Amino acid sequence: MVDSPVLPVAAAESAEQELDRLVAPRRQKLAELRAAGVAFPNDFPVTTTASELQARYGHLDQAGVEEAAAEYTLAGRMMSQRLMGKLAFAHLQDRTGQLQILVRPADVGPEAFEQFRRFDLGDILGVRGKPTRTKAGELTLHVQEVRLLTKSLRPLPEKWHGLTDRESRYRQRYVDLIVNPETRAVFQKRSRIISDIRKFLEARSFVEVETPILQPQYGGAAARPFTTHHNALDTQLFMRIAPELYLKRLVVGGFDRVYEINKNFRNEGISVQHSPEFTMLEFYWGYATYRDLMDLTEELVAGLAREVCGTTRIQYQGQEIDLTPPWRRISVADAAVELGGLPREILGDREALAQRATALGLTVTPHMGPGKLVMELIDLLVESQLQQPTFLTDFPLEVSPLSRRQEADPTLVDRFELYVAGRELANGFSELNDPEDQRSRFEAQVEARRLGDDEAPGMDEDYVRALEYGMPPTAGEGIGIDRLVMLLTDQPSIRDVVLFPLLRPREDL
Repeated sequence: MVDSPVLPVAAAESAEQELDRLVAPRRQKLAELRAAGVAFPNDFPVTTTASELQARYGHLDQAGVEEAAAEYTLAGRMMSQRLMGKLAFAHLQDRTGQLQILVRPADVGPEAFEQFRRFDLGDILGVRGKPTRTKAGELTLHVQEVRLLTKSLRPLPEKWHGLTDRESRYRQRYVDLIVNPETRAVFQKRSRIISDIRKFLEARSFVEVETPILQPQYGGAAARPFTTHHNALDTQLFMRIAPELYLKRLVVGGFDRVYEINKNFRNEGISVQHSPEFTMLEFYWGYATYRDLMDLTEELVAGLAREVCGTTRIQYQGQEIDLTPPWRRISVADAAVELGGLPREILGDREALAQRATALGLTVTPHMGPGKLVMELIDLLVESQLQQPTFLTDFPLEVSPLSRRQEADPTLVDRFELYVAGRELANGFSELNDPEDQRSRFEAQVEARRLGDDEAPGMDEDYVRALEYGMPPTAGEGIGIDRLVMLLTDQPSIRDVVLFPLLRPREDL
C-alpha cells in the first residue's frame, strides 16, 4: 500500500484547528478534576467483564435476571451516551465487548449524575450495580455508583464512519482497536493461533527455546541483513534473518525436537506480503525427513483452521481454500513444465533458461546457474497458480545450501515449499549434516557473493565446527506466522495482522 500524501498546509491547519476546538473543553474538565484532586484514580476494583455478565445473564428473561442478579463492578470506555432527563444510558466497552449501563440520579446521587452527564465519549468509567433487562430487552447494568477513572482528551472517530482510512488505522492502531471490533478480533485470533501452535508442538515433545537476535554472522536464509555496531565489543553485528543455524546447533547439543517463535529482520522492500520485521515459527525434528514435515504441517494447519475458523474449508479474499489433508505435492521440475509451460529439455540448460528469463523481463546475472533461473521462472510463472495448498518439492541444489542432497539425483535436495493462495507459507527440508559438504556449499555462497549476489550469506566457521561434532539426521521447517494469520483471518495485507507495522515517516503527524 502506498502511503497517503501529506495534507496541504491549509487543510492540515484546518484539521488541527478543529481538533483543538474539540480538545479544549476536555482539557478544561481535566483541569477541574486536578483541582479537585480526583484526576486519574487507581483504586477501583473490577470484579467482572462485559462478556462474563452476558454469559451469566444473557439467556434469562427480565424476571430471571432480577431474581439471580448480584452486585458487580465493571470498568470500560464509554462508547455511547444517551441523556433522557433524569435517566441516562451508555455503553461501556472493555477487553471482552460492550455492555449497556443505566444511570439515574435517584441511585447514584444528583451530584454524581450531573458529573456523569458531563463525561465525554472515550472516557474510561468504573461502575457498580446489578444486572437488569430494559423494556427493549437489552441486558443492562443498573448503576449504583459511577466514577471517572481516566479522562480522554482526544475525541474518538465519528460514530458511523469510524476510523476507515487504512493508513490511519496502521499509524494509530490504538484508536483502530478502540473503534473497530473487527480489528480486535483479528489480533485475538492471532494470539490464539500462536497459543495453539505451542500446544501442538509441546504435545509432540518439542522444546521452546530462544536464540540470539544480534549475531556476529548472519545466515539461514538468502536475504540482506540490518547491520549495527556494538560499542563495548567494538564489533559489527547483524540482526538475524533466520534462527536456523543456532537452532541446529541445539540439535547437535541434544535438543533434537526444538522450536522457536521468533522475530526476524530483513533489509528488503515492503509489500502486502513482506515486512522488514516479521514473525516465524521455526522447528527442528531429529530422525525425521522432509516428508514427515509435510505430514506434520498438514496436521498443524488443518487443526488451526478447525480451531479458529470452525472448518478446514475457509474463505480467503473471495475464494474458498480447502485445507483438508492431504494436499497436492508436485516437484519443481513438473511444476515448471506443467504449470509454467517450460520445455522439460531446457531445465538444465543455463543459456536456454537465461534467454527465456530475459524474454520475460527478468534480470539475469552471472552468478545465476540453471537452478536459480528455474526458481526465478517458477516465481514468475507458477506461484500465482498455487491457490489451493500445494507442496512444491525437490528443489535444485543451487538454491538450497543447507538442504540434504537426494541420493537418486545429487543435483536436487530433499526440500519443499508450501504455497496457499498464491504465496509461500512454509519452507522445510531434510537438513544437511555432512560438515565437509556444508563447508563446500558455504564456499560456493561466498563465491556467489563475490560475483554480485548480495543476498548470499558468508562462511560460518563455528556452524561447520558444530556439525563436525555430529548432528543426527534431522528435518527442519519455517512457517510464516504473519502470512498464516492473514490466511486464517481473511486479511489482504501483512499490515492488517501486525499490530504496529513499519511505515514511512509522516511530517504532518
